[in-house]
Amino acid sequence: MINKKIPILIITFALLNNCSFDTKTGIWGDSAKERKKISELEKAQKEILKVEKIYSTEAIFEKEITLKDKVILLEEEKNFSWTMPNLNQQNFLSNLYLPDVDNILLKKKIGKNKFSIHRSNTSLLIFNDNIIFSDDVGTIFCINEKGKLIWKANIYKKTFKKVYKNLVFTIYKNNIFVADNLGLVYAINLNSGALLWVKNHEVPIRSNIKVFDNKIFLIDQDNKVFCLNTADGSLIWNFFSISSFIKSQSLLSLAITYDGNLLAITSSADVYKFRPANGEIVWSRNTADSLYANATDFFISSEISATDKEAIFSSGFNIFSLNILTGETIWQQKVSGISTPIISGKNIFIVTENGFFVILDKNTGKIISSTNILKQLKKKKQKTKITGYIMGSGKIYAMTLNGFLIVSSASSGKFEYFKKIGDKNISPLVISNGKLYIHTEESKIFVLN
Repeated sequence: MINKKIPILIITFALLNNCSFDTKTGIWGDSAKERKKISELEKAQKEILKVEKIYSTEAIFEKEITLKDKVILLEEEKNFSWTMPNLNQQNFLSNLYLPDVDNILLKKKIGKNKFSIHRSNTSLLIFNDNIIFSDDVGTIFCINEKGKLIWKANIYKKTFKKVYKNLVFTIYKNNIFVADNLGLVYAINLNSGALLWVKNHEVPIRSNIKVFDNKIFLIDQDNKVFCLNTADGSLIWNFFSISSFIKSQSLLSLAITYDGNLLAITSSADVYKFRPANGEIVWSRNTADSLYANATDFFISSEISATDKEAIFSSGFNIFSLNILTGETIWQQKVSGISTPIISGKNIFIVTENGFFVILDKNTGKIISSTNILKQLKKKKQKTKITGYIMGSGKIYAMTLNGFLIVSSASSGKFEYFKKIGDKNISPLVISNGKLYIHTEESKIFVLN
């Protein structure tokens, strides 16, 4: 069991209260209030430079299991774009087409990542062979695959240049919809980056973003799930969930089910299914009963992946499969992945933060294979963690915090090789049109095939 008095240092950004819009940019217009908020934000981010989580050894999965039978994968799928976080509305990632990563097609530094702050970023986007991403001063870039700048956009006043900004964004109907950790939600034109509208939600956004049926869905730092109109950002509905004392340090997850409903997971370990038209709750399920004492004080979840029958996600130290119609638990297993669960055929593939590549039976949750992939690095390089993973052409590509790309076979569960990328990875890996995209802490974009 974990000690109930376990020390933890997580200080979150100050809330942005009672702010008004500047009619030109959407940023606060009252100079006194603006100066006060900037001072609060700068003070808060100086205190958030380091986040420590302390687990008991009982809580960490560290068991290696040899695979007895070869895993059968579905045929690889070709995708030619990546227009939203986790590829599609369901966050359903499977065996994507990626024949190799031998060649580096692009390695270019664009933008400024100047804040040494623990962060969990959204993925870059790929559309019409262009790459869209942001840096931590709030600039959104659109470049082609040769690294040439097409446009860039930054809506923030110069007075906010010392404030760290974490943006989430998605493409929908020729526009890019953006939300940030300052509480702003806005839309820009996909072709030019021109600002269309901006709204101040006043509370930092803590989730990825989903846009569906002309509606924007988000979760804020206080666990409020809300829906906005894509035309002007006006509020359609909101739902006040239970707020946890210390906020989540990972981006909370949203998904649209195949029957058109909304799934949301909050930092109180609550999972909800909503009707997106009006916010009516179809079902709710709390997963905190399976966590250790005080676990919601440092809650981390994976993205929630929706199939036609299940909702599959990691919550705290466990991975769950819930009945997508009723919310009832199908199974839960004491292991957790740090990114979107990958589903192919009868199996689920995850990689733990401490470096175990795990294969589970999708129907029962039984662990059928587990391999410590970090032990393949030199001993002094093993003291790191996994920051993201994805499946391409039957291989699992896992990225480490210290800049290694580790490749394993998804069908055998065995390590194959690794290669040094160099920089710390800060956003989910992306596969599109047979290429692997990596966005690093130094604001570098790598494209491999």
